[in-house]
Amino acid sequence: MSDALMNTYARADLAFERGEGPYLITHEGDRYLDFASGIAVTALGHAHPHLVNALQQQAARFWHCSNLFRIPEGERLAERLVAHSFADRVFFCNSGVEAFEAATKLVRKYFDDKGEPDRWQVITCNGAFHGRSLTAIAAAGNEKYMAGFAPHVPGFTQTAFGNLNELRHAITDETAAILVEPIQGEGGIRTPDLEYLRGLRQVCDEFGLLLVFDEIQCGMGRTGTLFAYEQAGIAPDVMMLAKGLGGGFPIGALLATEEVSASFGPGNHGTTFGGNPLAMACGNAVMDVMLDEGFLPQVKRVSHSLREKLDDLVRRHPQVYSEVRGMGLLLGLRGAVPNTELIAALRARGLLTVGAGENVIRLLPPLIITEAEAEAAVGILNSVAEAYGHAAE
Repeated sequence: MSDALMNTYARADLAFERGEGPYLITHEGDRYLDFASGIAVTALGHAHPHLVNALQQQAARFWHCSNLFRIPEGERLAERLVAHSFADRVFFCNSGVEAFEAATKLVRKYFDDKGEPDRWQVITCNGAFHGRSLTAIAAAGNEKYMAGFAPHVPGFTQTAFGNLNELRHAITDETAAILVEPIQGEGGIRTPDLEYLRGLRQVCDEFGLLLVFDEIQCGMGRTGTLFAYEQAGIAPDVMMLAKGLGGGFPIGALLATEEVSASFGPGNHGTTFGGNPLAMACGNAVMDVMLDEGFLPQVKRVSHSLREKLDDLVRRHPQVYSEVRGMGLLLGLRGAVPNTELIAALRARGLLTVGAGENVIRLLPPLIITEAEAEAAVGILNSVAEAYGHAAE
């Protein structure tokens, strides 16, 4: 590994030459079934022909012109996101954490415009992850990420994920918004009761707060609906997207209602690279595939089959896997042994996964996987469990 890189990642000693669908392939020709998807990013798998074609065509035209001029492909992508969500307006940026920063700015500007500048604090949840900027780590309140970066950005109060009573008691005259992930990814694929999400909407309506959903990881088809909030039959006022929206190309997006988005005018927020023609070509290509009438039903079918197989795996190997979590193809296996060991053992057998909090292994396959590929992944998970069982004998 190169000493020229900053030591910010505990990288596996593994490099890939190319990808095909749900597989990554090394220079030596070894194939790995990719159930990490770049941490829920490569939603259409690797080298998807429609996505490759869209990128190549746009790259041959021009890459960048800045937001000083109209970008028609960005206008088209925004219109499609609006047409298929609660939102009326979209702001494009480059990443999830940029979408988070835009959201927190928009919350403050909205209440300042209403003549209530003292309302600026945001209630968040324990176990959350919103990115690694100074503001984002303060919002999550996780000491693991905050250590060494004091003084911490003020303005956030954490409450227990899934606990409406505790959240209600945290509301003050300075509270402006509630910010949650409908499903916590980094925190351990923690899925609340849908009544909790409905309750958040009710609390916001009761107290005049904004409801902000972070769907950076759980959005873009990963739960079986285009957006996770649809599962609860409610809508937020503001929502963050990234990851799967670009299929691997860096894109972030902030979606909001007309009332809230009106607080952003020229000069209030901006980005140099966000919404550039290359990114917008990729985003539209992803939408082309995901909006096909058969795409999300197929995600639901495969995810249902995979979930059944994982539930059976836990029943058969409780000494290794203790619990299945999640929804759609945002799934987690809680380990009865350290998840770092399991992830390494799975990788050695050709299955790529990613860790999460509470000793969970995240299973985040591309949304284009087949039932046969899901079964192959479960076969590797089973072989690892059997190896642990034999070692214990």
